[in-house]
Amino acid sequence: MIINRDIEKTIRLYGEKYPVIAVTGPRQSGKTTLLRTLFSDYEYVSLENPDMRSFAETDPNGFLSHYSEKVIFDEIQRVPVLFSYIQTRVDEAPVMGRYLLSGSQNFHLMQSITQSLAGRVAVFRLFPFDFQELNTAGLLANNYIEMMLKGFYPAIYDREIPSRIFYSNYVQTYIQRDISELVAIKDTRLFQNFLGLCADRAGQLLNLNSLANECGISQPTAKSWLSVLETSYIVFQLQPFHRNFNKRIVKTPKIYFYDTGLLCYLLKISSPDQLLTHPVKANLFENMMIAEYQKRIYHATKFEDIWFWRDSAGHEIDLLIDDGQGISLTEIKAGMTVMPDMFDNLAWWEKISGEQNLPKKLVYGGNEHQSRSAGEVVPWKEFGK
Repeated sequence: MIINRDIEKTIRLYGEKYPVIAVTGPRQSGKTTLLRTLFSDYEYVSLENPDMRSFAETDPNGFLSHYSEKVIFDEIQRVPVLFSYIQTRVDEAPVMGRYLLSGSQNFHLMQSITQSLAGRVAVFRLFPFDFQELNTAGLLANNYIEMMLKGFYPAIYDREIPSRIFYSNYVQTYIQRDISELVAIKDTRLFQNFLGLCADRAGQLLNLNSLANECGISQPTAKSWLSVLETSYIVFQLQPFHRNFNKRIVKTPKIYFYDTGLLCYLLKISSPDQLLTHPVKANLFENMMIAEYQKRIYHATKFEDIWFWRDSAGHEIDLLIDDGQGISLTEIKAGMTVMPDMFDNLAWWEKISGEQNLPKKLVYGGNEHQSRSAGEVVPWKEFGK
């Protein structure tokens, strides 16, 4: 079963405007399927193949002469030498949509693109499914508990692989392999522990010193390992809002996982009943909603910046969104019933900031859309539309 991706039209459009299109994102997010479906007349070359990789590394000119145009190069970051040669080719003959590139390691891919293909390439990021994509396909459950546990990777839906089987293999193969390629790790069990400790902190302020101490590693090592997880599109950091109208604001970022199915696996949550009563359920719900909006920014090609805000007294706005025209505030609550105190932090922001007319939303675990004087009430399924 092929589920349509919202980014398809944009990629097609820019395939007519740029000689090179690059799609990056986590492994198994559907990049290869997307490109091969959209550009079915293109030749496909996987640089995971040792023979192809050897050909490209030892004779890049001969390789690009053989695959001169209308070709998809998958896992292009494995042969970084190709980027300079691709630059030369497109400068000599700037045919639009000539090369389609995909890769799973953000740092290596983006570094090579910045150095060699700036101005010649349109870059897109593809993540696991978002709510809108699954809803259009009739696969978005009514119960957010089910969605948090199941996760959003395409193989779980396309091939009906049970979540725990998928995530067990994902951690053992893709994550550990990518990590070992990016940084030298002598003890993979120690890194596995680090990954689990990051999962424990999902939706919380990130304290690198505490994380390093609990894992038994140095702070520079913890910083390096966290960077690798970001590079592999496993986690991301949400930065605090910078406006200084309150000198007691928190300036530490928060950590989130792109996929709550992986997060539940790492936390050893295996059933809806266990998740329903789990002490981190609220953090997991917040993580799912923040990650959803992050995915929608890329899938719907929104040009928006997002932050959170918190002061030292514990008042917090979960998500601030700047769409270029102004800022909106979003509070996220896992409860399925709207309670008056769910709006308290939104009211507190208005009080101390002096900004009375900003758009305000309360995203909650229920299914009813409401318009209230304190803010718009948005069901979890509709967030990010």
